[in-house]
Amino acid sequence: MNKELINNNPIEFAVDIISHDKNTKENGVLKCVQCGMCTSTCPAARHSSYNPRDIIERVLNGDEAILEEEDIWNCFYCYTCHSVCPVGNSVCEVNQILKQNAISKGIAYEKLYDYLGFADSYFNAAIGAIPEAFFEDIKDDVDGWWEFRQDLVNIRNKLNLGPLFPSEDVIDEVSIILTNTGFKSRMDEIRKSQEDKI
Repeated sequence: MNKELINNNPIEFAVDIISHDKNTKENGVLKCVQCGMCTSTCPAARHSSYNPRDIIERVLNGDEAILEEEDIWNCFYCYTCHSVCPVGNSVCEVNQILKQNAISKGIAYEKLYDYLGFADSYFNAAIGAIPEAFFEDIKDDVDGWWEFRQDLVNIRNKLNLGPLFPSEDVIDEVSIILTNTGFKSRMDEIRKSQEDKI
């Protein structure tokens, strides 16, 4: 493990995490007693090298190298750690902040590239949809999925669920919002960073 302290006062890294908009647990990071309850109940820790206790320890040590490591991408936000922490910490929220910091620094673009299909769907159709890059895997893993997907409009009609896609006005409005908030430019930046490597 390569430790890279961001400065001579490592607690500043933890303070940056605490002050982030996504953090809802007031000073929980600083109260961590390293009891390991988060790790003992974490499904990701059971099936990977992800270790929530270690995440907090490294944040408290000011170890910014954590932003470049694979482990932060193994948390899937089940909030189990959040529910068992005796001091009110939320490692999953800390992890979300770490990922956002990695993305903001351009470190994690390769992690996001395969998921641009989700972003494209939000931008172009104003709904979430499974990216085409995943279709083959899903077809192999889920019996009948492709047939279901092909017949989805008919199924929705039979169930009186209405159209699958929003109106053009809604799609245009969502696209404008995503453009004005910088979402579209971030999508383009991620796409370009990876396509330049090809």
